[in-house]
Amino acid sequence: MKYIVSTQNKTVNGNIDLPASKSISNRVLIINALCYNPYPVHNLSDSDDTCVLKKALFSNQNKFDIGHAGTAMRFLTAFLSKIVGEWEVTGSQRMKQRPIGILANALTQLGAKIEYLEKEGFPPIKIYGSHLKGKTLELDGSISSQYISALLMIAPTIENGLTLKLKGEVTSQSYIDLTLKLMARFGIQYNWNKNIIHVPEQNYLPGEFTVEADWSGASYWYQIAALAEKGEVLLKNLQLDSLQGDVTIAGWFEQFGVKSEQKKDGVLLIKTENIKPEKLTLDFLENPDMAQTFACLCVAQKVPFHFSGLKTLKIKETDRIFALQNELAKFGAALTEPSDGELAWDGNFDSAAEGKIPLIKTYHDHRMALAFAPLALAGFKMEIDDPMVVTKSYPSFWEDLKKIDFQIENMTS
Repeated sequence: MKYIVSTQNKTVNGNIDLPASKSISNRVLIINALCYNPYPVHNLSDSDDTCVLKKALFSNQNKFDIGHAGTAMRFLTAFLSKIVGEWEVTGSQRMKQRPIGILANALTQLGAKIEYLEKEGFPPIKIYGSHLKGKTLELDGSISSQYISALLMIAPTIENGLTLKLKGEVTSQSYIDLTLKLMARFGIQYNWNKNIIHVPEQNYLPGEFTVEADWSGASYWYQIAALAEKGEVLLKNLQLDSLQGDVTIAGWFEQFGVKSEQKKDGVLLIKTENIKPEKLTLDFLENPDMAQTFACLCVAQKVPFHFSGLKTLKIKETDRIFALQNELAKFGAALTEPSDGELAWDGNFDSAAEGKIPLIKTYHDHRMALAFAPLALAGFKMEIDDPMVVTKSYPSFWEDLKKIDFQIENMTS
């Protein structure tokens, strides 16, 4: 399936029901399972990732196929390691290329037994769940924060708790902070001093919880507002006082003339002036999922950029550095990788790409479709391959674009 995406609109106005936060939903599902919480979770995300995790946690099976859901793979690996029984977890071909060895090795030091069923260090895996005993673990801080979050969530429920010493620069620290703040909402006490996190053995306290709107989903509407000449968009259930680290982007987008106002029912985006930076320099160490949004925005706005803090992008749903280079080249923008974890563009276009309607590959990565579609506001007409990949995090995305007069033409092949 392919969608042709275009729009003649230059002014955007609308009210958008954003999806609930996938990051919060998935963490609360694990916490609920750990404390056998009888209370409901309100406004749970309907994304593929959350649905897959929920299905596994409520299943009476012992074999789980989590598809492309990396969060589910990491969180389930830790969770099942302490649940007595034999469990198998597999996923898509891409998931089988995404490493799990660092997490599995850490869990093994706590007493878990994990076997690799195909390739050492990668899914699919077999887990022999058992009693775990806490200790002090040293981990490279630059690894995926999902490994660290997976360990932290089970920490209160294992004997003697857990201490994590994170070595070097910590990547996506905001997601670790999100995990700990959610644990605290359910009664957990912890200490985080410099790069050492200690979680004593203790009980989670069950209770009701309402999931807030997703800031990563909001980023595409900020991008749309930045590309529009003017307009106002209300993003319902979004909070500027948010647990999510990606709330930082509200300040970043002010450089593109987008202001944010907290209203009773959400955040109002206001675009009244057409401004942009001469060059954009950003460190995505805390917000790596925002890189595609800003790379696409800068190319559309002809803003040279230099991004850093992107080391984890190569082990996401796809190699996002490679994917961005490949697909933005179809618009005539040649992105470079000055060094590992960096991405840059000098602002020059290859005129040979002008007038063409590119086919944008999504590589089974929802954020490729989500970040590229708004470029229609900059006058680019494009085809999006495998457009329903957006269901991983934002199932209603295409219908929401139609609300602001985007034309979405289904070209089923």
